[in-house]
Amino acid sequence: MIPASVGHHCPDCVAEGRRTQRPALTHFGGSQLGMHGYVTKTLIGLNALALIAGALLVGMAAIFDGGLFTAVTQWQFIGGVFGDTITAGPHGAVYAGALPEYGSVWPGLNDGGYYRLFTAMFIHYGIIHFAMNMWALWVLGRPLEAALGPVRFAAAYLLCGIGGNVAGYIFSANGVGAGASTAIYGLFAIYFFVLKRLGRDASAIIPVIVVNVAISFAIPGIGIAGHLGGLVTGAIVGAGLAYAPKEHRTLVQTAVLVLTFLGLMGVTVALSLTR
Repeated sequence: MIPASVGHHCPDCVAEGRRTQRPALTHFGGSQLGMHGYVTKTLIGLNALALIAGALLVGMAAIFDGGLFTAVTQWQFIGGVFGDTITAGPHGAVYAGALPEYGSVWPGLNDGGYYRLFTAMFIHYGIIHFAMNMWALWVLGRPLEAALGPVRFAAAYLLCGIGGNVAGYIFSANGVGAGASTAIYGLFAIYFFVLKRLGRDASAIIPVIVVNVAISFAIPGIGIAGHLGGLVTGAIVGAGLAYAPKEHRTLVQTAVLVLTFLGLMGVTVALSLTR
């Protein structure tokens, strides 16, 4: 028997009662499973696997091709953000097709390689770039996943990453883009709206956003458009998730996520057909 406030309950009765109870939800309608941070940990694990795979490609490139390639070089051609199709170049140059088994041509966004909008957010420019992004994901991801729930958080993260990559494609037609920063900048914006909706002081996050944006402009080689694109996408998604009316919360949140995704893909397809 299981002790209760009055008397005892049999285990079968307690189990039946739990099955009929509605699961507790977060303030934003998500599952409380988000408190465990499973999605955040999974995303970090996927980024780590991509980094390891890139390192393995370096060794394979040296064996099969004799060239000197970095992990990001290999991964950029396979899954980074490019406009046009990338074809093999002269021996020793940075090009696709360094590994015979992977072929010699990789389609860019202009040629239908839309998968790059997704894969590029899991590629990093070495261990320092990886470590900085994963630290930011660990700090921001866990509280946001706990607040939004795993499904909403995962959708928001991926949308911010895609939004940043779309912005990079818009403003740098054949540019090279890689990193989880596009999604991380989106999390900054979402975090702001979540704090505001919960009635907490969100002023502390503003200087963090300003400093990171300033760094994007100050350091050469950083994808400014990708960072700003992720930030804007995060603002749209964050506002939609945080301020959806309770009566139709799931419907409005789903509509915001779906329409944002369709809008990003519509812009990408339209540009790829004209370039």
